[in-house]
Amino acid sequence: MADYQRRTVLSPADILEKADDFLLQSIGLERSDQSEENISYAGNEGTVILSLHRHGPYTSVTATTDRLRTSRIDYEIQKFLTELPYEPGDRPGRGSGDPTQ
Repeated sequence: MADYQRRTVLSPADILEKADDFLLQSIGLERSDQSEENISYAGNEGTVILSLHRHGPYTSVTATTDRLRTSRIDYEIQKFLTELPYEPGDRPGRGSGDPTQ
């Protein structure tokens, strides 16, 4: 199991909308369970639980997977988290240090 964290200006509802689209399209995960702060997605590649906690203008996102850090689901979750803007106006994706930008 692995945990990944990200802080974002997006609301929990916006994060869930993006997660539903991204996780279904990228690795075929579908929402399998939901509580007030935790949402589970499951599919052939494994399971991920997103924990969302709003703190003022930011939402703290923790993604917990049931696979090793080298699995496809872990790679896709890390990619998903980098798409969440940290501050208003941020472009999605890797930072300015990425040589491909």
